[in-house]
Amino acid sequence: MAGVLPREVLICTIARLLDGVRHVAVGASSPIPAAGAMLLRAMKEAGGTIGPRISILGSVEHNFFTNGSAELFDCAGQGRIDAFFLGGGQIDGFGNVNLVGTGDYPRSSVRWPGSFGSAYLYFVVPRVILFREEHTPRVLVEKVDFISAPGVSQDGVFRSGGPIALLTGKGLFRFDKTRPGFHLESVHPGHDLAEIRQATGFRFEHDAEPRQTALPDRATLDLLRGRVFDELAETYPEFAAQMQRDLGTVDA
Repeated sequence: MAGVLPREVLICTIARLLDGVRHVAVGASSPIPAAGAMLLRAMKEAGGTIGPRISILGSVEHNFFTNGSAELFDCAGQGRIDAFFLGGGQIDGFGNVNLVGTGDYPRSSVRWPGSFGSAYLYFVVPRVILFREEHTPRVLVEKVDFISAPGVSQDGVFRSGGPIALLTGKGLFRFDKTRPGFHLESVHPGHDLAEIRQATGFRFEHDAEPRQTALPDRATLDLLRGRVFDELAETYPEFAAQMQRDLGTVDA
């Protein structure tokens, strides 16, 4: 892992998860998913092909919407957004997401910003990636206290969207909607299966010896640390600056 930052592993993993999409939408407070989308676009264009369209809410340069979230929802409902990211204060083993708070609703002991349009987007966007950098039992719980957006639906409910993966600071899980549940696909460098099991509040399937999450090659790192971080600075200047400072400690 020498010379590669943990967040660079996350960004490169997101780029792989997005491969094949035509249009990806990213929230206003999601610099790591945005960087992953930008990296995929840069890699495609470096190879002589067309990269995905990227819509970042709150961005001037990377957002063709003029009426904010209303257009985002319309576009998603028309099937013109292929991928989106959801986080949550709590995520459980069925892919349910809680964005409201902890405790018995409506008397939640801790309140979060709210569900907004998460349930709608969860139903209509085909490739939803659950992303939460923190990987602890308080986030990855056995059962969420409130379902803002359900991971699966009952038979007979038409649903074109849903979760395909959960990416955290420790590993990558794939979601199997037929069980339903998560399977640990890979473990990030510096972590192991025992640590992930202890830090995860829900049960998940895994191989006897899960593979390590792939590290980026030099060409990918050069794109990420050059073009991508430059583009990212327009919407997320503080995050881009912090990444450059962190790279300075690696190179020192």
